[in-house]
Amino acid sequence: MDFLKELEGKRVHDYHLVSLDKIAMEPIGVPGPVIVGAGPSGLATAACLKQKGIPSLILERANCLASMWQLKTYDRLRLHLPKQFCQLPLMPFPKNFPSYPTKEQFLSYLNTYADHFDIKPKFGTTVVSAEFDCRCGFWRVKTHGLKKEEAAEYVCQWLIVATGENAEELVPQIEGMDEFVGPIVHTSSYKSGIKFCGKNILVVGCGNSGMEVCLDLCNYNARPSLVVRDTVHILPQQMFGKSTFGLSMCLLKWFPIRLVDHFLLLMSHLMLGDTAQFGLHRPKLGPLELKNLCGKTPVLDVGTLDQIKIGKIKVFRGIKRLSQHTVEFVDGKVENFDAIILATGYKSNVPSWLKGTDMFSEKDGFPRKPFPNGWKGENGLYAVGFTKRGLLGASLDAKRIAEDIEHSWKAAEATHVLKYACTPTHPTCMM
Repeated sequence: MDFLKELEGKRVHDYHLVSLDKIAMEPIGVPGPVIVGAGPSGLATAACLKQKGIPSLILERANCLASMWQLKTYDRLRLHLPKQFCQLPLMPFPKNFPSYPTKEQFLSYLNTYADHFDIKPKFGTTVVSAEFDCRCGFWRVKTHGLKKEEAAEYVCQWLIVATGENAEELVPQIEGMDEFVGPIVHTSSYKSGIKFCGKNILVVGCGNSGMEVCLDLCNYNARPSLVVRDTVHILPQQMFGKSTFGLSMCLLKWFPIRLVDHFLLLMSHLMLGDTAQFGLHRPKLGPLELKNLCGKTPVLDVGTLDQIKIGKIKVFRGIKRLSQHTVEFVDGKVENFDAIILATGYKSNVPSWLKGTDMFSEKDGFPRKPFPNGWKGENGLYAVGFTKRGLLGASLDAKRIAEDIEHSWKAAEATHVLKYACTPTHPTCMM
């Protein structure tokens, strides 16, 4: 109690930073933003802040950088876009890397990036809640370690949500799932098709992951089938020797989006043929317009379509129900399968821990108003990597956030009233 009485007499900007390694029930002040997530988005933001002389603390629930890439991706994965569109701010990919780096090369790049900028996340730290405290004007971020009793509370002026679009697996509920005797796994658990050799495998979902998993299964002599529940745009990965994405970005500088979409669809038809005859119907909106409006990414074909054309990959419509060894589809067809792989994507987990705000949709965890352009909220809240523009979008967000925080940081320094955090020296934050 004597300690608390002494704190009562201190001012809010009397800075006393508790060691970040100390696990205590008292608040731990952070002299700069707290960043939740040590994936590409979190690393990019920390690097941009450091360049401006602003320290930050990254909290990461896993024990490694980019845990999604490290732990939940398949072996054959490569970046879907050329490396110049995927590099993080302030440090390009090595020149000897191919145009489409492999998973291992990308992870190597991220580790080098973290070392270069001396970014050291606090691993094994799960954020269980984060809430803005109006009484003292700071964010309270509560965490637990590998053991839930290892609890801590961090307080900061700025909170940056960098957990990304793909935090938790989306697993659809299909009638009869509990009856099916074969394995049903999400792509987050799929590494390669080696253990599926000679088996009939049903892949549910026709995004980039579903299409690539089907191709990988073909390469291991499995017999994959693909469930296409919705319309989908399939584009060649390259046109005229250039990446389709890069070509699109160039054309958009000169032409309206609908005209560019018309060009992409015309070239896709010439290069890939009519995909509808193989059960892959295109949406009414063009690929770029659909991406802008709904965030739905077109599939960049890396060879899967050829396997569909020659019949090595069958295409089915939606699933009606499962039984012990069979799958009944909505069109009445029934087929036997040994295993089912769910390429059904991911969702954000932000609404589960960000409290006292409705800035993130409960449905999919994406920012909504009042988040202008998806990256800046209220009371020092920011989001990076939620604009549905991949690594390029995350890098742009990181730069904007660092620039925005820099204004407040410099203004506080100029007046010598830099608020390091709602620290244990401030009585209202001890309550």
